[in-house]
Amino acid sequence: MSVSEGDTIPDIEMVRHDGESVKPSDYRGRKLVLFFYPKDNTPGCTTEAKDFSALKADFEQADCALLGISKDSSKKHQNFIAKHDLTVDLATDAEESGLSDELGVWAEKTMYGKTFMGMVRSTYLVNADGKIARIWPKVKVAGHAEEVLATAREL
Repeated sequence: MSVSEGDTIPDIEMVRHDGESVKPSDYRGRKLVLFFYPKDNTPGCTTEAKDFSALKADFEQADCALLGISKDSSKKHQNFIAKHDLTVDLATDAEESGLSDELGVWAEKTMYGKTFMGMVRSTYLVNADGKIARIWPKVKVAGHAEEVLATAREL
């Protein structure tokens, strides 16, 4: 399944880095940025997580929460957070039938002639009512967190 701007974000439970369960409806009443990334401790993913962490206070001033999502385990997320002093919450999406599957960002990818399933770097801005306000598919990391913040402030 894939969703569009204006649709309600699917309310699928994930596990946060601290072992607590989390789902999009937990953030109702405030805006939420869901940024999907391929893998902890890889260059692009590290830059993206650090960029969002650096702007966390600005997002909070805009009444907007941040949640990074990959298929990595909670333990890997904990190590990633500690290694890079990240301040954003990270969640582990289910191996099958997770939020990334529902949104269509867990998809077939090709690299060096090999095909595999992987996370397509994408970001969703959800409004306080749980509706998708903006989708950024196939994200380029440079300047992305700043663009998302500017859009969140406009909501």
